[in-house]
Amino acid sequence: MALIITLKGGYVNPRASRLSGFRDGKVGRESAKAPTAFSLTAFRLGWAGLGAQARSFALVSPCIRSASLMPDFILRYGSLRLLGRFTASRSATFRRGQRVLAKTRRGVEMAEVLCEASEGSAEDLQDENGGRILREYTDKDREQLDQLHQTERQCWDFCQSQIAKLGIEMQLIDVEKVFGGERILVYYLAEDRVDFRELVKILAAEFGARIEMRQIGVRDEAKLLADYGDCGKPVCCNTHLSEMPPVSMKMAKLQKATLDPSKISGRCGRLKCCLRYEYETYRELKSELPPIGADIVTSTGRGKVLSHEILAGQLLIQTEDMRRVMIGSEEVLSVL
Repeated sequence: MALIITLKGGYVNPRASRLSGFRDGKVGRESAKAPTAFSLTAFRLGWAGLGAQARSFALVSPCIRSASLMPDFILRYGSLRLLGRFTASRSATFRRGQRVLAKTRRGVEMAEVLCEASEGSAEDLQDENGGRILREYTDKDREQLDQLHQTERQCWDFCQSQIAKLGIEMQLIDVEKVFGGERILVYYLAEDRVDFRELVKILAAEFGARIEMRQIGVRDEAKLLADYGDCGKPVCCNTHLSEMPPVSMKMAKLQKATLDPSKISGRCGRLKCCLRYEYETYRELKSELPPIGADIVTSTGRGKVLSHEILAGQLLIQTEDMRRVMIGSEEVLSVL
């Protein structure tokens, strides 16, 4: 008599050798009520003599070994350094920083491997960019990429001349040609909406590729063109930032940064993205301190809070005899 395994929440496909959503199983006779069941004749003999734990291992272990799912990797690609989760073949292994060719929604592109995908890394991805890893990057691909960059410069010059000829009010920032050559992306700045239909027709006829116009902001411009920041390191928007959250002057004031715009502005002319990095930490530490203007009691008497040294956890207070002293927050006995 053949044994039937009914899987709850998933199935085992013996042809594709895939395991999907396996949580627990039960053994029984074949039944019309068990659509996710398959015949397992390998366990005809000696099944009853196995303990429950041994039976569970005997069922799950062979399935998992045969269900070598395709590994996923997080890749970075494109001029805007987009991030996505990409699937590789079962036998493929890649290291961090390795270059590969990948199939994205835009076409075939050169991409950089960041890490193997996990549940945590996948949750951090804001966009559903992804695709399939085709193969490793080769020397021949490098030569093709060099030629591609030369072509991009020609595209830029031609596009710039046509913008001037058509009198379109837009500023051309960059031109990106996808590695496979099937698409050209034109990045531009404009204050208002632009009618670029005639320009697209001219570019498509000239280069024989699909033309995609992308209106960007000044932060994206820095992401495309900027190199190093005031700190001496590569700008954040062109390295690890996948999105650029808003930054306000309030964040600079809380961290007691200088309010000189020339010193707290980045290459894009806007407030530096790094002002946001420690903002939540400052807020949390500040919430543990008595508010400015509050009356407090210490071991030496009463006082009034004048200012905070948030990272040091200290308070500048004015005592009853009008002296100003710096104390640690642990010296506060109560807040009145």
